[in-house]
Amino acid sequence: MSQAAISAPVGDSSAPARSAQTPLILVTGLSGAGRSTALKALEDLGYEAVDNLPLDLLNLPDGFDRPMAIGIDFRTRGFSAEAALERVARLRAEPGIKLTVLFLTCSDEVLQRRFTETRRRHPLAQDRPVADGIRRERELLGALAAEADLTVDSTDLAIADLKRLMHGHFALDRKPGLAVSVMSFSYRQGLPREADLVFDVRFLANPHYVDSLRPLTGRDGAVGAYIEADPAFARFDLDLTRLLLPLLPGYEREGKSYLTLAVGCTGGKHRSVFVAERLAAWLGQQGRPVVLRHRDLARADGA
Repeated sequence: MSQAAISAPVGDSSAPARSAQTPLILVTGLSGAGRSTALKALEDLGYEAVDNLPLDLLNLPDGFDRPMAIGIDFRTRGFSAEAALERVARLRAEPGIKLTVLFLTCSDEVLQRRFTETRRRHPLAQDRPVADGIRRERELLGALAAEADLTVDSTDLAIADLKRLMHGHFALDRKPGLAVSVMSFSYRQGLPREADLVFDVRFLANPHYVDSLRPLTGRDGAVGAYIEADPAFARFDLDLTRLLLPLLPGYEREGKSYLTLAVGCTGGKHRSVFVAERLAAWLGQQGRPVVLRHRDLARADGA
């Protein structure tokens, strides 16, 4: 992990001029939600990564022109919600800096399981149940979570999925504009918390009830052909793209950088997977940076 100094003497006239829109990512979130993994992924993408930098050192010098990711949480020296928000406001006012506050969250149930499986104590519950520490940490970080530009819920994310999301949102060679994440999911497993727009495709013909198609997935050509043969599909497919065509530039005009589109069916195996694959391909044809994932495909076993 890089340990480069962040502070520099004020008024150092020898420093070069700051380049335009240098990316700076402030990575924070709940213990066990994947903050360290996100930081490491950003480091692999070319960011200089520093973890738990004391808040009073979070001052960018003149000449700062390198992409950087900085991790903070309640253990950061000098941390309080008020102090963190003051630093965020100051960084947002810096000319030439593109600040993104990234907040990692997760469900209480999964966080408790992660701490139990790794036999780690929650840092805020050394002598109390893990649930107490999680609840206290949510309270401490609540104001910072509300300030986040991007919230990533790692409840259903594998490490590889989280790394792909970091690449999709923050790759240094990513084209400017709205970054889109497309995901399929199973309604049986619940709505994805990070979704901005949700499309329910349970009205389409279900391949689950065709014996030869049941073992396959929406990635298989036979399943796709079966769904496309549904008379309702062609109109839906056309209306979906017609809906998104004006929405995406509209979000961009309003300053939104990230958009998550979720497509759901009953089991998360056939219809949602097919439509999500098709939607991601269409977005790619529009020149949009897009990340595709199938949240529940690995555990799908039903309609």
